[in-house]
Amino acid sequence: VAWVKKMFGVEKAGHGGTLDPKVTGVLPVGLANSTKVIGNVIHSVKEYVMVIQLHGDVAEQDLRRVAGYFRGEIYQRPPLRSSVKRAIRVRRIHEIEVLEVRGRFALIRVLSDPGTYMRKLAHDIGLLLGVGAHMRELRRTRTGPYREDETLVRLQDVSEALLLWRSNGDERYLRRIVLPVETSIAHLPKIMILDTAVDAIAHGANLAAPGVARLTRNIAKGSTVAIL
Repeated sequence: VAWVKKMFGVEKAGHGGTLDPKVTGVLPVGLANSTKVIGNVIHSVKEYVMVIQLHGDVAEQDLRRVAGYFRGEIYQRPPLRSSVKRAIRVRRIHEIEVLEVRGRFALIRVLSDPGTYMRKLAHDIGLLLGVGAHMRELRRTRTGPYREDETLVRLQDVSEALLLWRSNGDERYLRRIVLPVETSIAHLPKIMILDTAVDAIAHGANLAAPGVARLTRNIAKGSTVAIL
């Protein structure tokens, strides 16, 4: 984030979910005013691909069976080396899939709630198998609406796009890197409001039924929605 702020020359920038050291993958960064909505990305689902190393020999079918036990709500205490209080908390594993097994190494894909520790998940899988295990490698492939194969760029790409824009006025590559702020709410249910309601809503009024033009089907009480 510090590098991005320096490159763009902006006063504010914020990221959508911490990555531990040596972890690679998707880290959305909000620029300037878009930092106000980056919280929606922080609190959205995350997808990871990790390599775990088992400390003993285990049959592949046993590993797949035990991994399936972690689907749904699980209890987790953050590991010793973490930036949060080490209190037991509940997190949901939406999907867990063993992609490949080679000897004592397993490649596992996980879709989970934010704040789920993959290191701890790897450790707990090893405990349940009775042989022990630890995480060897981790890559975050998705954060909310942002996926590795669609939106991921490197800092070098950012630097080169900025250079092309500043030297030649060519903004094509920069437009691939700096996405509209609306993309950060792509995963949320939406309410479209009438032009006549915009001013009142912008000044803090509650939204009333007459101001609604249309809405998506997946709106539920207590859920976060985007008003457009």
